[in-house]
This record gives sequence, C-alpha cells and structure tokens, in this order.
Amino acid sequence: MKIVKRDGTIVDYNSDKIRTAINKANNEVSRKEKASKEDIEEIIRYIEELNKKRILVEDIQDVIEEKLMEIGKYQLAKKYITYRYTRELVRKANTTDQSIKELIDGESDYWNNENSNKNATVVTTQRDYLAGITSTDITRRFLLPEDIVKAHDEGIIHFHDADYFAQNALHNCDLINLDDMLQNGTSINGVMIEKPHKFLTAMTIATQIITAVTSSQYGGATVTMTHLAPFVRDSYNIYLKKYKDRNLSEEECEKFAKEDLAKEIKDGVQTFQYQINSMTTTNGQSPFLSVCLYLGETKEYKEELAMIIEEMLKQRIVGMKNERGVYITPAFPKLLYVLEEDNIKKGRKYFYLTELAAKCTAKRMVPDYISEKKMLELKKNENGEGDCYPCMGCRSFLTPDRAISLGNIAKAKNYTEGKARYYGRFNQGVVTINLVDIALSSKGDMDKFWSIYEERLELCHKALQLRHERLAKATSDVAPILWQHGALARLEKGESIHELLHHGYSTISLGYAGLYECVKYMTGNSHTDGGEGKEFALKVMKQLNDKCKEWKEAEDIDYSVYGTPIESTTYKFAKCLKDRFGIVEGITDRDYITNSYHVPVFEDIDAFSKLKLESEFQKLSPGGAISYVETPNLQGNLEAILQIIHFIYDNIMYAELNTKSDYCQKCGFDGEILIDDNLEWYCPNCGNKDHNTLNVARRTCGYIGSNFWNKGRTQEIKERVLHLDNKDDE
Repeated sequence: MKIVKRDGTIVDYNSDKIRTAINKANNEVSRKEKASKEDIEEIIRYIEELNKKRILVEDIQDVIEEKLMEIGKYQLAKKYITYRYTRELVRKANTTDQSIKELIDGESDYWNNENSNKNATVVTTQRDYLAGITSTDITRRFLLPEDIVKAHDEGIIHFHDADYFAQNALHNCDLINLDDMLQNGTSINGVMIEKPHKFLTAMTIATQIITAVTSSQYGGATVTMTHLAPFVRDSYNIYLKKYKDRNLSEEECEKFAKEDLAKEIKDGVQTFQYQINSMTTTNGQSPFLSVCLYLGETKEYKEELAMIIEEMLKQRIVGMKNERGVYITPAFPKLLYVLEEDNIKKGRKYFYLTELAAKCTAKRMVPDYISEKKMLELKKNENGEGDCYPCMGCRSFLTPDRAISLGNIAKAKNYTEGKARYYGRFNQGVVTINLVDIALSSKGDMDKFWSIYEERLELCHKALQLRHERLAKATSDVAPILWQHGALARLEKGESIHELLHHGYSTISLGYAGLYECVKYMTGNSHTDGGEGKEFALKVMKQLNDKCKEWKEAEDIDYSVYGTPIESTTYKFAKCLKDRFGIVEGITDRDYITNSYHVPVFEDIDAFSKLKLESEFQKLSPGGAISYVETPNLQGNLEAILQIIHFIYDNIMYAELNTKSDYCQKCGFDGEILIDDNLEWYCPNCGNKDHNTLNVARRTCGYIGSNFWNKGRTQEIKERVLHLDNKDDE
C-alpha cells in the first residue's frame, strides 16, 4: 500500500507510524482512556484490510479518529485530533522556517535559481524573498482553501505569485499611462512632479515613475517612447530660441539646435538605460520593464519618435559594461519593435530603423517584433476597429478594449471620448493548468480526458475568482502612484478600484502549460503533425477559450487564455508528474515540460515552418503568447534576420529571435558559453565554470535572464535545436 502525503509525494505504508501517533496521544490521557495494544493493532488491521493501492494520509487519520470513538475512547480521540492539528501547524511552520534558513544560508538550489533575473545572495533580493516566504505561508494556511493548495502542491495547477498574495493590493502587470503622468503631472512619495519642459528631464522623471510603479506590483510593466516624443520637440524649440536670441542666421540656428538636440537625445537615452539597470525595486530586482518602439502610435511626433528609437537601438547594440568594464547584454529593458508598412520594406522611409533593429537582435537578442498587420486583424475593439498595442512585460496582452461605451472610468486626464484605451490598463493575476497531468490522469481515455479537463478548469476558475476577490478589496490609498496619480487611474482618496476589475478594463489570466506533451500522450503525435495531433491540440485550446468566454459573460470579468512563461514552474511540474505517474517515455522523462503551445525545443523544424504553425495557436492565446526561433550567431548575416522579420510581419503577431551573447571574465572569451552533460555551464575556451565570472544571457519564457537557471530550465536550454542554418556565414 502506498501513502499519498499532503505535499503530493508518495511513500510506502508503515504501520509503526500509526502506533507512534496513537501512543503519543495515549500519553496525554488517563489509564482508563488509553487504547490498549490490542485496540491499536485492530485499527491497523482494519486499515490494511481496506486493500487500497493508494490512500491519502488524511484518510488514514480519519479512520483512526472514527475507530477510537467507536470503542468509546472519546478523550483519546480528542487528544489525537489535537495532536493531528498541532502536527499540521508544526509541519507548516517548519517548512517555512527551513525555507528561510536555506535562503539565508545560500544552500538552496531552488532559491539560487528561482528567478534568472534575481541574485539570491544580494540583501535586497533576500528581503523580497523573506517577505515572499511569509506571504506564501499566510496564503497557504489562511487565504486559500485546501483543495487549491493541494492541487498547487501536486502540480495539477499552479497558483502564481503566492508570495505576493497576502497583500490584497498587488496586481500582476500593466501598461503605464506615462502620457497622462508626464503631460498632466503626478506625485511620487507625496512630492508633486510637474510637467517637464525638456526631453532629458522627461526621461529622468520616466525612470522615477517606472521604479515607483514596479515597486507597487509584482509583474512586468511597459511604457512607450511615443509618450516621450513631444518633449524632443520641446527641447528643440528651447535650443532654437537660444540661438535666435543670439541673432544667428536661421540656417545656423537650425544647425546648432539640431546638434544640441542630438546630444540631449543621446544623454536622455543613456540616462534611461543606466537608471533602469542600476535601480532596484522593492521586488529585489531592476524594474521588469518593456519599452515599446511604435512609429504608428503618432502622426504629429513621428520624426521625434524616430530619433528616440534610433538612439535606443544604437545604445543597446553597444550594450552595458559589466563590473570588469566589458560590454555585455543587459536583461532590461526589453524592447518591443512594431513592424508596419513604413519600416518593413526596403525603400520605405523608416526601413533604416528596421535594419538597425536587425543588427541589435543579432548582437543583443532584442528587440522583439510585433506585427501591426497581424495585430490589427486579431485585436478588434468594441467599435470593431483593429488596435495595435504592446504587451505588458514579456508576453501578457490586454484583450481589445470593450469598455469604450462606459466612458472614463479610470478618470484619466488624457482620456479621449470614443477611443480605445490600453495604457492605464492591467492584469489581475494568473492561475495555470497543467495539461500534461490531465492527459496522464485520463490514461489515454478520451472521454475521461475531457471529463477531468472540465473539473480542472473549474478548479482554476475557483482559484482565479479568489485572486479577483482579494484584489477587489483594495482602495486607491494602497498604491497612490497607481490609482490616484495617473499610472493606472486618477481615483479619489479612499475610492475602491472595484470598477476597474470589471467591464474589460483589466484582464485575469487562465494560463496553460505542456500542450505538446498532452497531445503526444493522447494521440501519439506532436501537435506539429498537421493531422490528428494538431487537430486535438486545437480542440484543447478551443476549450480554454470557450471557458473564458463563459466565465466572462457570467461575471463581467475579462478572463483570457495565457501562454504561461513557466520559468521555474516547468521544473516543478516535471517533478510532480514523475512523482505521480513515474517515468513515461517521451512525456515525463525530462526535467521540464514545454511552455504553452510551443513546438518542443528538441523537435527539428525550420524557422519559417515553426512561426507559421505557432501563429495558429498564438491567436488562440489572446491573453498572452510569444513565439521564437533559435538561431546561431547571425552578426555576419543580417539578411537572414531581415527575412525572418519580414516573415513575422506577414504571418505572426509577436515573435523573437534567440541568439547568443556571452562573456567569460577569466579568459575574455566573447561567444557562446556552453552546457556540459552534467548541466554545468562552462567556457569552451578556458573551461571556467564559476557562475560569478561567467556572463550568460539566454531568453527564457520571453525575457532575457542573466543569473542562471534551475536544473529543468538548464536542460531545456541545452536541448534547444537551431531553427535556422547559417550557411551564408560559413
């Protein structure tokens, strides 16, 4: 007989543990109330005669309580119940205490690799983790029902960001309404910030706003450079006036003003880059920031915006210096470059920016590419118009605005009546369903699969409702920068944020993971087969969307399907699957499962076929998705990058290229740091394995990580196949 413990692990049955538990309760009662050895053996015999292959430890304890009361040992039963409850508290407390000890001592691979953008040895990160451990403990013991906690522990679902859930004020990710805050003023820490008059000042204020905002949430945030473009013109006019006041000729005035402006743009972008990468939020890391570069967002300031985009790309190509003074690839900000008619084809006015973007991708892995053409087809707002807008953080997309008719519910000062809104909106949080577990639980029976799928989706729904209800208790006072001073809204003091959680203003995400393994187990084929596997995969995705639509219509909450970036959870899910189902060849025999709808990293497929196939699944993941292609070093083959970029524009809404840009501080090697068979990173030039002297940047789950990864994610990175040959570079 096997015993299923509370954390989902399975151990062999041991009758001595029952004897020990009852005897400990025996010690607390009078002789008359004690259970005899015969009584104890009879209880053990009853349990064993149940002939269960597996039994929950809680069920065994329930049987013991019932049997003690049946033989009239009521006081003993009461003591046993007390003992059981006390052990439960001790077990949970010890888990928390042990987590804290492992974090502080630096002994835990989990904490050292939990987030590839956080260094767990740094005091600011440890402080965030310590708060997170406490929050998780409170969340598990008081805030979530047992079925949700149990499903989370067993890897059936994943309740994301439990380390922030204890605070009812924290949301996931957002698009910062920088335009409102810069043009109409804001307040940070009780200090009024008025409208800036120059580009350099505006960029400095923007970094302060970003740091304050990302310290008041736990997910990614995005700003657009379009909101900074008007200040470029303001600066130019200041310089122009300065030279006109000196009575210089018009030609000289314009020449000198443009020179001064070019220097200010360079200084402003450099300030922005340095500030974002050097500042630390309350989350113990640099602001988790994406920057949108979208010429189509403005007509009036397009020339000024082009200047900013050009400078941002140029500086990103150079990179940032590490502690040894060597230029490396920074993790943030993530750049989002929107492809459109004016920049996608040779001969177009802004094609030079796309060429620069391609060069930047080859060297620094950014920018990522959003196709305006495809997004306008897929994202239709309440008025039936297509909209193009950036993701929040690495991949989380707002659903098209369906609250246009409600008016200015966020009370923004830059509100335009009848126009769709995206900046100022946000995501409430994520719960992810493990599709692989459903497949394995069904044992390949299709009817059983769909039945279990329905049950698990409702479990996710319940967990998502808990996220929503927790956030619904917040008022604007909990984060004034967000709710009172323009980042997301301009509500009154003490005003509830409840309305902003409904009507499609914000989203809440039903995540999913392991589509490939799920399909492979149920059909024997990959979802790339163009036949039975793909057909089944599309049905699975359709069910996710149908459920979100059903919940949305019933509750006026914008549920949305989200291709989860399961960085550390991919390892957790893989371990849970092995514990529950053992090693199933091709399904659970790795230390990771596949992200969202992606083609598995080890499957041979060319870049264009991969993007074309995944475009069909990306449209079924409207709340968040990104596709990628793995490439060799393409710095000498920019034409190949431009071909992929053009293909993205015509075929898929959001995609990126994964290149390599590493550095060994010991020998000066500048190239690809490799992974050996023991999943250890090493320099191919000198053999260095010291993480402290290796600068490695890899894209994991949509964003760049630079602090190494857990065992599962490292194996996934090692097994990635190239989707593009580099024959022109040989």
